[in-house]
Amino acid sequence: MNKGDEAVGWSLGVPRERIVSEADQLIDEAADFGGLPMRDPVLCEFDLVSLGEVMLRFDPGEGRIVGARGFKVWEGGGEYNVARGLRRCFGLQSGIVTALVDNPVGRLVEDLMLQGGVDLSHVQWREFDGVGREARNGIYFLERGFGVRGGMGMMDRGLTAISQMKPGDVDWDEIFGDEGVRWFHTGGVMAALSENSTELVREAMEAAKRHGTIVSFDCNYRASLWKTRGGRQGSIDVNRSLMPLVDVLFGHEGDVAAVMGTSSHGPVWHTLESFEEMAGRVIAEFPNLKVIASTVRRTHTASSNGWSAFGFAEGKAYEGLKFEALEILDRVGGGDSFASGLIYGLLQGKGMRWALDCGVAHGALAMTTAGDSSMGTVGEVERLMSGGGAATVR
Repeated sequence: MNKGDEAVGWSLGVPRERIVSEADQLIDEAADFGGLPMRDPVLCEFDLVSLGEVMLRFDPGEGRIVGARGFKVWEGGGEYNVARGLRRCFGLQSGIVTALVDNPVGRLVEDLMLQGGVDLSHVQWREFDGVGREARNGIYFLERGFGVRGGMGMMDRGLTAISQMKPGDVDWDEIFGDEGVRWFHTGGVMAALSENSTELVREAMEAAKRHGTIVSFDCNYRASLWKTRGGRQGSIDVNRSLMPLVDVLFGHEGDVAAVMGTSSHGPVWHTLESFEEMAGRVIAEFPNLKVIASTVRRTHTASSNGWSAFGFAEGKAYEGLKFEALEILDRVGGGDSFASGLIYGLLQGKGMRWALDCGVAHGALAMTTAGDSSMGTVGEVERLMSGGGAATVR
């Protein structure tokens, strides 16, 4: 953020004077950004493929789980949400590698995914044993929260089909080689599901690197998943083991630090300068990283958040759009929509600053609708990026 913008504070969108004054700079940065060599889209069937679990979400709306007499259902999962946002909002071709049990719940999840447009040719179906003792589909219940009442999620994802997938179950060379993929995305949620899940993530990353596919990883720590695998330190150990295979990191120093510190347990409120220093330390240890991006959320109440992000690429730090008091309907999936917006910008060769602003705007819009996934359009994202407000468009 330029110093001249500080008087504006965290505003709804970006000041229009910034758009005018930085237009030439954005063009120059896009032309100069060469940190991510991309595969030729003509030779690739997919712009992005994600590896991750897709669950059925039960939403009690404005009510609470314990008193609910009806639920709306959505599909959702950290890695899947990125693929869906890239397809549904930005119009690129994306696919998901996952596993589901072949029963009515699994087919409901499939039907919801079909509406999102993500390619499902690499979904693996497992036989239903009639009870779910051998494998099941993951579900979760989520209260959105409001005002002083925070959101609350309850997971029911033990023994899921995807948590039992192991190295060798997927022909990665067919996906990355024969079909062709420009960008591969996965993260800490998938890696946490089981020991085999961690190794499946590693196998996929290694295959992606063999074929020249960009690899992104969202650290996405979930205490419930790491409870039996060493907690926060266990997640850091796994993240560090995977970092040499990553090009784009969604996370921060606390996710990959050799020694667990304060930043591993909660948010660190960065300035542009401190983020640049932090990113420099991470890249000094993992020089293969080309991009680091981290969202910034200040929770005033469950329904009002400060929202922005920082990014780092080619030795330079960037600060994204700032929203001082973004009104939230459903915060789940905001970070995933940020990731899909940033990936879209980089895939399109727009440069790091444009991509960062695109991610922030897309994440903001995603949190104004119910469900995990974005329901925005690329036009709405670009309008918000350019300072557009919430007036009715007729």
